[in-house]
Amino acid sequence: MARPGSARNRRIRRVAGTVLSLALTLLGLLLVTFIIGRVMPIDPVLKVVGDRASQAQYDAVYQAMGLDQPLAVQFLRYIGEVLTGDFGRSISTGQPVLQDIKRVFPATLELAALGTLIGVSIGVPLGVIAAARRGGWIDQIARVVALVGYSMPIFWLGLMGLLVFYGILGWVGGPGRQGIIYDGMVPHVTGMILVDSLITGDWGAFRDAFSHIILPASLLGYYSLAYISRMTRSFMLEQLSAEYITTARVKGMSERAVVWRHAFRNISIPLVTVIALSFGSLLEGSVLTEIIFSWPGLGQYITNTLLAGDMNAVLGGTVVVGVCFIGLNLLSDILYRVLDPRSK
Repeated sequence: MARPGSARNRRIRRVAGTVLSLALTLLGLLLVTFIIGRVMPIDPVLKVVGDRASQAQYDAVYQAMGLDQPLAVQFLRYIGEVLTGDFGRSISTGQPVLQDIKRVFPATLELAALGTLIGVSIGVPLGVIAAARRGGWIDQIARVVALVGYSMPIFWLGLMGLLVFYGILGWVGGPGRQGIIYDGMVPHVTGMILVDSLITGDWGAFRDAFSHIILPASLLGYYSLAYISRMTRSFMLEQLSAEYITTARVKGMSERAVVWRHAFRNISIPLVTVIALSFGSLLEGSVLTEIIFSWPGLGQYITNTLLAGDMNAVLGGTVVVGVCFIGLNLLSDILYRVLDPRSK
């Protein structure tokens, strides 16, 4: 029997290891973004002073930005600024980068969350049934769906979706988050229009926002579905071939109970990680979708500022996406330990 002290020491070592791993990951993320900011063929000083500035003005801004300091000093200063939430000021908007991110990030979060919800609600059952009926018509459909999801260019599907469902059939709203009538009418609470319209009880604004988000969210959900269904099917096939499943069937347990009560329960742990990574990929991978649907989110913000050579905004957005991935990995690790007591 394990002593309470030894168990406590293991927990302390595990927490310390997790904190150290997160710190090193964050440090690596900041190092990469710092290097990118220095190797990009864009002069940040010229973006501030303009091409017609004198050499004296250029040198003054160069020193004010700390670019005359050694790289190690610049990196330490960069770490301190990021940890305090200071990503600098955006040249494109004239606002602090953090303020811009707070404005655009809820739109991306709302889009990615709905896309993940669609992917999970369809992809998980599809993967489970495909594995349980391996070789059947549902399994064939699931494999085709996954293959098409990985093969089709997302911009083409987006344009075709707009043409058919908006331009021809008129079933969904057009580009943007809201129609002109409701633009700016929903009070800002969370920044997510669907949530804010529900909080304020504005059902007209909710229906309008839903009609605009459902097509791009379904598009992202389809790509999430392709990944989640494939991984779910793979996990289930491994479990269904295990000895304990054979034993359960020999004992006369129904196939539904074998699949959902035993096999699915055992894949729920790795499936949490898959869903978390899928959500993270939608947060950072929705750039083309946001551009096609004129969705004012983080992906479109980073793209526009990159084209404008606004490196403060680009690096700030990149750091936020990286931190989201780190947070999702931490959350999946916590859920892993909660769902599987053996890992504690």
